[in-house]
Amino acid sequence: MRRRVEVDIVAATIILSGTLVLVFGVARVAAVRQLQLYISPDNGELRLFDERYGPERNSEHAEEWILRDFFRDKRNGVFVDIGANDYKRFSNTYYLDVERGWSGLAIEPQTKFAADYAKHRPRTTFVPLFVSDASNREAVLYVGRADVLASVSRDLAESAGGSAEAVRVRTTSLDDVLDRSSISQFDFLNIDIELAEPAALAGFSIERFKPALVCIEAHLVVRQKILDYFAQHGYVLVGKYLRVDHHNLWFAPLSG
Repeated sequence: MRRRVEVDIVAATIILSGTLVLVFGVARVAAVRQLQLYISPDNGELRLFDERYGPERNSEHAEEWILRDFFRDKRNGVFVDIGANDYKRFSNTYYLDVERGWSGLAIEPQTKFAADYAKHRPRTTFVPLFVSDASNREAVLYVGRADVLASVSRDLAESAGGSAEAVRVRTTSLDDVLDRSSISQFDFLNIDIELAEPAALAGFSIERFKPALVCIEAHLVVRQKILDYFAQHGYVLVGKYLRVDHHNLWFAPLSG
């Protein structure tokens, strides 16, 4: 779920393993955004990525740093971003496009984002469709007050507060949109569509397109279906990132 509160933490008090621990944040240069560190025993692994690739990032969490690490700052790759939302805010693919020369698809049913992609990210093709298990159907998407949160579930869309607007959208399978875009293989697949991930995967022939890395948000109610899909298709969790990113699952081919 794309929600992050950026705060300048001067001091925080937490209870960890029954012990009162005082954690004092370190001030950063005003021009640099704060990283909201996870208050958990896993902070050390995240800090390694912060030290190497941070503190700047465009993604909501550590996704951008993970991509830089996995692809070793590779240039001119190809991505497919499902549920792309804004061209820059909380984008997992902005850095790849703007700084590393990647190109690809931003598949997002909220058409209001199209103009900024055309203006600021001309290498990225904006596709105003909702990815599901079949094409050319009508679906209802609930868009919350914060347009970063849109879901087929009204309850989820309204979980951040306020009411959600019901918007009718057209569907496409991932296979169909890749074929129409003449993409036969690509490097990175990002999926963040708030409970609709299993349906999107059902319309994707992953063995045919062979992405080297997949980042997928996995809410509790759909997590097992997501794990089952990748296990059945020869993809495994990338252990290196399990404790770096608590919000997504990262998969790569077992043979890789």
